[in-house]
Amino acid sequence: MCFQVILVFLLNIGSLIIYFVNLAEEEGYQISFPDSIIYVDTGFNAFFLFYFGLRFVAADDKLRFWLELNSLVDFFTIPPVFVSYYIDRNWLGLRFLRALRLLELPRILQFLRVTKNNYSIKLSKLFAVFIGTWLTAAGFIHLIENNGDPWVQPPNSQSITYLKCMYLVMVTMSTVGYGDIVVQTALGRTFIIFFIIGGLVLFANIIPEVVEIVESHKSYKSSYEVVSGKNYVVVCGNITLESVTTFLQDFLLQDTGKVCTEILFLGESLPSLELEAVFKCYSAYTTFFYGSALKSGDLKRVGMESANACLILADVCSPQPYTEDTCNIMRVLSIKNHYPNTRVILQIIQSRNKVHLPNIPNWDCRRGDNIICLAELKLGFIAQSCLVPGLSTLLTSLFIGKENTETKRKYLKDKMLLGDKDYKVMTFQLSNDFADMTFIEVCRLCFVKLNLVLLGVELKFGSRGESTILINPSSRIKLHRNTMGFFIAHSLAEVKKAQFYCKACHSDVQDPEQIKKCHCKRRVHSRHFSEVLKLRSGSLVSRGEPAKSRSFINLPLQRFVDGVLDVQGKENSRVILDPAGRFHWCDAVPLQEALLSCNDQAALNLQDHILVCVFGDANSPLIGLQDFVMPLRASNFTYHELKDIVFLGSLEYLQREWKFIQNFPKLWLFSGSALCCADLRAVNVRDCSACAILSSNTTASSNPSLVDTESILATLNIRSMQDKPSSASLDAVFRGRALGNQSEPCYKRIPITTELKSSPNAQFINQAPSGNSEIPEQDQLSTTAAPAGAIFSDSFLNSLLSMTYYNHRILALLQTLVTSGTSPALEEQLLEMDSGLSRSPDDMVQNVSQLRCKLGLLPLSERLLTGVTQEDSFGDVYCKALDLFGILCFGLYRLMKEPNPYKNRFVIARPASDLKMLPTDLLFCLVPFNVATTDDQRGEMESQLGSKKTGSTDTSMPEL
Repeated sequence: MCFQVILVFLLNIGSLIIYFVNLAEEEGYQISFPDSIIYVDTGFNAFFLFYFGLRFVAADDKLRFWLELNSLVDFFTIPPVFVSYYIDRNWLGLRFLRALRLLELPRILQFLRVTKNNYSIKLSKLFAVFIGTWLTAAGFIHLIENNGDPWVQPPNSQSITYLKCMYLVMVTMSTVGYGDIVVQTALGRTFIIFFIIGGLVLFANIIPEVVEIVESHKSYKSSYEVVSGKNYVVVCGNITLESVTTFLQDFLLQDTGKVCTEILFLGESLPSLELEAVFKCYSAYTTFFYGSALKSGDLKRVGMESANACLILADVCSPQPYTEDTCNIMRVLSIKNHYPNTRVILQIIQSRNKVHLPNIPNWDCRRGDNIICLAELKLGFIAQSCLVPGLSTLLTSLFIGKENTETKRKYLKDKMLLGDKDYKVMTFQLSNDFADMTFIEVCRLCFVKLNLVLLGVELKFGSRGESTILINPSSRIKLHRNTMGFFIAHSLAEVKKAQFYCKACHSDVQDPEQIKKCHCKRRVHSRHFSEVLKLRSGSLVSRGEPAKSRSFINLPLQRFVDGVLDVQGKENSRVILDPAGRFHWCDAVPLQEALLSCNDQAALNLQDHILVCVFGDANSPLIGLQDFVMPLRASNFTYHELKDIVFLGSLEYLQREWKFIQNFPKLWLFSGSALCCADLRAVNVRDCSACAILSSNTTASSNPSLVDTESILATLNIRSMQDKPSSASLDAVFRGRALGNQSEPCYKRIPITTELKSSPNAQFINQAPSGNSEIPEQDQLSTTAAPAGAIFSDSFLNSLLSMTYYNHRILALLQTLVTSGTSPALEEQLLEMDSGLSRSPDDMVQNVSQLRCKLGLLPLSERLLTGVTQEDSFGDVYCKALDLFGILCFGLYRLMKEPNPYKNRFVIARPASDLKMLPTDLLFCLVPFNVATTDDQRGEMESQLGSKKTGSTDTSMPEL
């Protein structure tokens, strides 16, 4: 087909050249050609006639075929040639119409891969239209002026050459009109009247556009002039209108410092007109360069060697995520080969592709090189939201800070709920006076004396400067000098007080504002950081008195037996973990054994499970369900705490995912669809503890409003199946019980987390607010997304690239929170073993892994309120939870004002210390691994340990 089109085009050009040759002979030029040229032209037109017949036979619409431009050209050009051959003399006729075949030139150039980008294709189209129109109009004037009007006698013709006709057409299109050459015939003048209108539009639009394209292409090929001391970053990869607009909004929002960072975009295709408009709007901060990160010359043009960092954007909605990832990895390889010291921050779609990056020479995380795995973080967020409803809203507020606090404050009558501050996660080095103290001791001191919430610390170890992030670590671990802390605070000035703190000068200071940098030399020195993991023996100091030991903290080294702690280390039924000790493991389960049907007893007995509705088919790109399962099978959960996970979706798709998750326990598959109520009833959707709706990338619809159709309909379908008891106590909306008004009718709502590809589609899921609601726009606020339903969009993950550039430790903290601590070694193991995780050679739980804390959503229990009046504040609860159980509270989930039949809640990130608590409040907490998280688990553990308690050790657990 391609060869045929090219052949026809070349023969048309040949016929047009023969027309020009005949013109030269007619106009008296001293040019001689053999008489056989007429036979060549006849042969060409014989082929055109044959090709015309083929096109007619192949045409679907025969009537429309006769009106096509190519058909009209054949009508008026083929007969004159055969007439010339018959009478054995040249007759020009309408053969100039062959010039219209030049409109096919852009298509031919694309076939030959001469034009590859949008601008070269557009430029070729403009030239083809201009040249074709010019030659055709000149040929028409030449014909009628040399023959005259047929009805006028004597003839009013004039002898005019074709070149003069081309000159006349050009001055007419350009509106110059010298008047040295004019048409004399009525037909010629009539043609000129209409041609002036069309030619003026054509000339006025095409020429400036061509000039602009040529100039812009030349400017985009320039080089960046590096200025010493000026900060700039290079952005490459997926440079589109949407990605650039989102990146600029996030980057400039983060860049609040005094030094402005310039942004250089390196695109492999010239920008569209819309994208050019964006660059012009941000011309003070951005510059676009046309080139590729795979070419050393282009890297040199943008000054990659002196750049602060290179940020590589990925196309999140790419239908071929593996290809997208490998292209970006090759860009990293090119950059590191030429400029090994340049920092690279890369977006990766699939987590399995991350393992290739450490193999790249000069890749060094200690230098600031970072990987942002979009699927891993997204699925980790959704998985944690199944256990802790509202968590994604809280983390979005703390890590990104995009919420419109002013809008929320407008509709909340109690302004104290939000206060006047927007809290964010920040990092800063801790004072060396905290050395040799436990994390709990430092955490309590920061809260009471500095009004700061300390989430975790970064500890360095080894001779190569390796580091690890510990979130609410065990009391066995002590801090060392120069430790980096992760705080929730309003401003950097508040966080700096943690570095200024001095035991000698500030021990008696009560006002945090009075803590400033001192110059005394009475600093407490700690041991060398190599002793950082020293085990601590003794009691936790709280308010000057020994506090009660936390549950199981001082017990000897344990094994997990049947999901509970066995202090005697018995050998029966030990829980199996992966070699890294981070996830629960089991022997590979055959697909048929995990497959449920409507008649299976296992399906009928499903209770308090997690339902995952998956939309995908045999040809869809993989979502990566392994990234969803791993946080829910982390080893810091006891085996008894693991909830059954049921995947509902197409069996053809689930078969492709199963080989990556077949080694995780308590997983089930059900072939069906979330759009079918019968399938939802078969998996006991009304009895599940949480529901997640995931969809694979698809190109089925180009309309952004329609890409989430299945997810939206499934969400509404599940909502319609939820129970509506007339009078009942609040029932298992979360993993724990929330106290409420029992006399008010309430509705059991299943916490649903829906993944949306396009965030504006949230309008189709948000429930319409009631007319009597005190917060008219409550469902439009991200803080009300659960329990009635939560929404997770990729727009949150887009902000992580800018955040990582300014502080890479924040990304590491977020990854630790939502992924339950995946490591490069584990990722490499997962890649090497296509069948999934392997079994640990020893059934013993590794202490380092088991010391990880877990996220929880706890109600206020009697234990936390012991000895506290009804005027209890968040600060009181914070200290009691920390002292008694080692639980670190950092957020609040509060019921909205009545009437609130769906028991919707909103998130308060880092509540004020004096905020009064309500009995129905739920606390976002970092819970030690050895604190039970369910009522049944707590009862079982307490009963088994009841006979083993010694002394005054307190083994009671907080209510969940």
